[in-house]
Amino acid sequence: MNRLLLNNWIRLLLVALLAHSAAAETPLQTTPFSILEERQRNGNHFTQGLFYDGQRWWESSGLYRRSWLAEYTDPGANPVRRKWLARNRFAEGLTVLDNKLYLLTYKAGEVHVYQADNLQHLKVMHYRGEGWGLTSNGEQLIMSNGSGELVFRNPETFEAVRYLKVQGGGETWSNLNELEFAEGLIWANIWQDKRVIAIDPETGQVRGLIDLSALNPSGRDHPDTVANGIAWDRARNGLWVTGKYWQQLYLIRPEGLGFAP
Repeated sequence: MNRLLLNNWIRLLLVALLAHSAAAETPLQTTPFSILEERQRNGNHFTQGLFYDGQRWWESSGLYRRSWLAEYTDPGANPVRRKWLARNRFAEGLTVLDNKLYLLTYKAGEVHVYQADNLQHLKVMHYRGEGWGLTSNGEQLIMSNGSGELVFRNPETFEAVRYLKVQGGGETWSNLNELEFAEGLIWANIWQDKRVIAIDPETGQVRGLIDLSALNPSGRDHPDTVANGIAWDRARNGLWVTGKYWQQLYLIRPEGLGFAP
């Protein structure tokens, strides 16, 4: 290859790389959504994790000396059963996989495993660092720790098997919190932010975002009254969303991102 052709090839390569970089940094457009249903509930929940299997709800509520895990058939009614954590444990995100419920703790480095049918405590596994949000792709557990990175973990041992940096959309992402796996994407709350982002589980690229600012939940006038809690409703083709101290649950359907009209 002569020098002229080599220089032209390098120039074309640089142009392509710059174009790719510019595209990766293009800010995302907010994805519209429709509200399918609104439900009332008790507004004293410091919601950390939320899961719905089509019939039952599981929710975790945080804070030291007040953390609990509960199962509901109606989120507006009293729990079917509730488990209180030790006073020095702070409940965080949860998910259900193979009829086992996994519950993170904030700084204790423990994930507690329960039988989903009756909340019988089965075992405790350990990890380093903080625990924030938890979901599953059906085979592995996926955990957030307040950073911009997600960790895929073995459900039997809780050992880390893969790390995924969340990127793209023209922003640097951090404070990833409650998680949900739906329509092939990882949906994530961002702490102290009313936006929910949709993340490609293979590349970490942010594929879309939803702004929940249009929802106007009543509740306590408290700085922690922030959006947190996502649960996939497969049958109704939507996402249930709520927040800490929110008195409402909203079933929303994004326009796209895997959700058909």
